[in-house]
Amino acid sequence: MSKPVCAIIIPTLGTRDEFLIQCLRSIRASGSAHICIVSPDLDRVVNFREQGLMDQHVQDDSEGLPAAINKAVRALPDHIEFINWLGDDDLLKNSALSTMQSCLQMNPHVGMVFGRCDYIDELGNKIWKNSSGQWASSILTFGPCLVPQPGALFRRQVFNLVKGLNQDLCWAFDLDLFIRIKKVSNLKFVPIDVASFRWHPDSLSVGMRKGSVNEASMVRRAHLSPLLRPLTFIWESPVKRATYIAGMRLSSRIENTLK
Repeated sequence: MSKPVCAIIIPTLGTRDEFLIQCLRSIRASGSAHICIVSPDLDRVVNFREQGLMDQHVQDDSEGLPAAINKAVRALPDHIEFINWLGDDDLLKNSALSTMQSCLQMNPHVGMVFGRCDYIDELGNKIWKNSSGQWASSILTFGPCLVPQPGALFRRQVFNLVKGLNQDLCWAFDLDLFIRIKKVSNLKFVPIDVASFRWHPDSLSVGMRKGSVNEASMVRRAHLSPLLRPLTFIWESPVKRATYIAGMRLSSRIENTLK
């Protein structure tokens, strides 16, 4: 049997085993993948290897999420060509990973593909769908980030070319990565449901909503030319407000479904 050329990295602190098991099983059902868990505690996750739910463990050095993911990418076997990371409470759709991998293999000029992503609550109920298309990649530096990170897959070579994730960022490191990949390659939308992002108060980008929105704005400004930066006041305030309100509405919708 040939070795998988795709890897999914799962950073986890080990506080949500029930969600983590669902996550790992969804990856196995999504396609042939090398699963790498980044965790501070090997003893906690070793049983997942025995169950066939993981292939590799990388020690988390407690230097932040971007640093943990970068370390895991460096530690992956040499034969891995395509990568992404997934939150330990998020899910991949059946066969979606295989479809994304095939798209990258058939389009060598494309550095990253992305598809649609459901937003689900703690019980797995769907509360919203990110159905953005190819146009989402065109507004990365001017509008809200509608390219769903859990629904993406990119070339390891391109990730290394842009020097991985910016470890100085706390929340918007995925947006920053997408913009840098776009500068050196192409992004392609694949019209399939790829992933489910679990929206709840413990989610990194949800619990720190204002910080996430402000950091995303800073990232967008940093990637604009010096000539355009003075003009960002025209669109940045409305974009930040709309992004924040959209997040609050999703949170409110979850609260109503769980009552």
